Amino acid sequence: MKNYLFLGMIGAAVFFNSCSSNDDNDGTNNPSEQPQLLLSKVTTIYYDNPANPETTVSTLSYNNQKQLIKTISEGRASVFEYDNAGKPSKTTYYKPDGTVDYYSSYTYNGEQLANVKAIYTNSNYNRTVTYNYNTNGQVISSTLCQTPDCSSPGTDTYTYNGNNISSETSTWGGTIIYSNKSDFSYDDKLNPYTNINKYIRIMMGRAYTLSKNNYLIEKISFKNNGIWQQSQTISFTIQYNSSGLPVQVVGKEADGSLSVQYNYEYITQ
Repeated sequence: MKNYLFLGMIGAAVFFNSCSSNDDNDGTNNPSEQPQLLLSKVTTIYYDNPANPETTVSTLSYNNQKQLIKTISEGRASVFEYDNAGKPSKTTYYKPDGTVDYYSSYTYNGEQLANVKAIYTNSNYNRTVTYNYNTNGQVISSTLCQTPDCSSPGTDTYTYNGNNISSETSTWGGTIIYSNKSDFSYDDKLNPYTNINKYIRIMMGRAYTLSKNNYLIEKISFKNNGIWQQSQTISFTIQYNSSGLPVQVVGKEADGSLSVQYNYEYITQ
């Protein structure tokens, strides 16, 4: 399964999805004068077919203010623009041939990201993700609308334990509704996305980028006739660098077989 830590790459997912607004590591407006380790490369190996593992490589580039300005994955590039306050204002997504696929615009309600709209040449493809927050400024849900009347929304909802998401539930579908849920436990180390702008992390979405620490266990369930049934357990083994950031994460199924491996590289800036 490919729905774990990196989600196929920033901004490429259909769900565009903060850590608490008072998080000391929110990676937002004012870059520290001290050098920081910034995530620069993610190599992901998927073992859906153990005989033929699939490898993807994603790279991240930054400007001299430590703002993420470009990502490349599978030949597709995402280019980020910011306003004077350091908030993302636009992301342009490019096809492998270098032509523009679509762009997204960001709308804010004060210091909170309210929604991200994807705009295509063919407006039938336009979509919007809207975010809701708790009193601590943490995202508690996102809603994806792919039609003007939002007739068949997709939703992600989150339950927190401190600065980490303990449970994430995804629901989608029209006439037939599908739901799955992941429950997580974590280590006490910062995750690789710590120093990326918090609004970009919201747009990226899902539990890993919205949480402070790293998964140790993920329990996956699906809803069958209104009852949650656990179908999968992934256990993660993590190697860290001298700064306590992950450099390799290996996920294994309950039977010990490989599920996924992530290799993280950083630059100092």
